[in-house]
Amino acid sequence: MMKISVFLFLLLIFWAGVSENVHGQAQKRVIQLSGIVLGQDSTAGGIPGVNIYVPKAGRGTATNIYGFFSLPVLVGDSLVISAVGYQRQYYIVPNQASGFLTLIFELSEDVTYLKELMVTPFPTEEVFKEAVLALNLPIEENAYNKNNLDAELLALILRTTPMDGYSNQRFMMDQLNNTQTSKYVPVVNPLLNPFNWAKFIQSIRKNKDSDKKKR
Repeated sequence: MMKISVFLFLLLIFWAGVSENVHGQAQKRVIQLSGIVLGQDSTAGGIPGVNIYVPKAGRGTATNIYGFFSLPVLVGDSLVISAVGYQRQYYIVPNQASGFLTLIFELSEDVTYLKELMVTPFPTEEVFKEAVLALNLPIEENAYNKNNLDAELLALILRTTPMDGYSNQRFMMDQLNNTQTSKYVPVVNPLLNPFNWAKFIQSIRKNKDSDKKKR
C-alpha cells in the first residue's frame, strides 16, 4: 500500500504540472510572424534558405527564394535565425505584440579562415624525404646555369616550342583587331610602292659593300 500511495502522489504532481503548462500555453496569444532576411548588402535582395525556428517548441520554417518567411508563434517564444555562412541571431516575441508582426532581420557574414593546405604527390613526409634524397642533385656551384642557360639550347627551344593558350589567344585578338582596322581601309600592296623598291636596292648595295670590305 505504501508503494501505491507514493506512486499515486507522484502521478498527481506530474498531472498538475502538465495541466498548468497546458493552461499557460492556452493563455498565450498566437502571433503570425512574417518578415524578410537580408544580408549586409541589402541591394542584392533577401537570403534564401535561412532557418527561423523555435527550439523549445520544435517548429520553424525557412525563407523562400526572395528571403521572405511566415510562421505562427506564441508570445514569449525565443526564435533562432541561422544560415550557413552567416552569424546567428536571436529574437524573443514581445508580450505586447499584435496579432500580426512583420520584422526585418539583417545577417552578418561569418567568415572562417582555414589553414593553408599544400597538396603534394607524396602521402607522407618520410616518402618525400626519400624522393628528395634519391634525386642526387649536383652540388657544384652554377651547375644549372651551364646546362640550362646555353644560348643554342634556348634558341632551339624558342624555335620548336609551340604557342600556348595565352599566345594563341593574343594572336587571335591581334588578327581580329587588324581585320576590324582594315575593314573600311583599302589594302595597299607594298610591292607597288617605288619607295620600297628604292630601299630594297639600297640594302642590297650596302650588303655588297660590306662584303667587299670584309674581303
